[in-house]
Amino acid sequence: MHSPSVIRDRRPFVRRLLGAGAGLSAVLLLWSFGQGSVARPEEAVAPYLAATVHGEGLRALFGSENRLIRTHERVVAVTFNAAWNDAGLDSILGELARRRAPAAFFLTGDFADRYPAVVREIASAGHGLGNHSFSHPHFKDLDEAGREHEVVAADRALRAAGAGRALTPFFRFPYSETSPAHIREVNALGFADIEFTTDTNGWKGTEGGMTVDRAVDRALDALRPGAVLQMHVGAPQGRTEVIDAQALPRILNAVTAHGYRVIDLRTLLTR
Repeated sequence: MHSPSVIRDRRPFVRRLLGAGAGLSAVLLLWSFGQGSVARPEEAVAPYLAATVHGEGLRALFGSENRLIRTHERVVAVTFNAAWNDAGLDSILGELARRRAPAAFFLTGDFADRYPAVVREIASAGHGLGNHSFSHPHFKDLDEAGREHEVVAADRALRAAGAGRALTPFFRFPYSETSPAHIREVNALGFADIEFTTDTNGWKGTEGGMTVDRAVDRALDALRPGAVLQMHVGAPQGRTEVIDAQALPRILNAVTAHGYRVIDLRTLLTR
């Protein structure tokens, strides 16, 4: 994990780049990004700032929960959270590959530590990887130093697991518990908060009253230009059933049938 001094130093660096734009040094860092085992903070952030054009891209996402992509196009983003285990992942990756559909996976650092091969598998499949904190705590119960630690420790764990160039500057709050102050803290660390338009609630399982039909219905009810769908990999409390893995083919079928297409969240960085 980064020392407290590294955590503190990262914010002034990001603010300088955000204020000045991405210069030649940032572009050069883009070429070297991902080559080392664990990048320094400035190396981690600069590539995404280098992709920013005229204030758009990463900076345009700051200061917001980003629960809906700002567009009139009939596009949606498919995302998955992972904190428990990798149950259902093979089915999910297989279905995405079959349809050539991109997705973003928000992983906790603890998950990355326990399943480094899974991190590399998702990255190798061409999907983006996001930060979902290290241990999935309630951020309101932590002080600022604790919240910074959760974000930076997860970032380091994902890099150590081999996320490489698949790693994005996207963060998703545990339990989707956001606040303007906490979003500003995350932005200062170089991450945009990406939440969701709807959660299928498949993670609740049949014990929680969920079915595949209900998960699909929740996704379709939220279908609109720029919708961000949240699903989950794995199952809590030792369960093996993953409703979202079962619902994914039907959700993707319905997205296409309604004239929508699935886009990669990473395109937001260069629009």
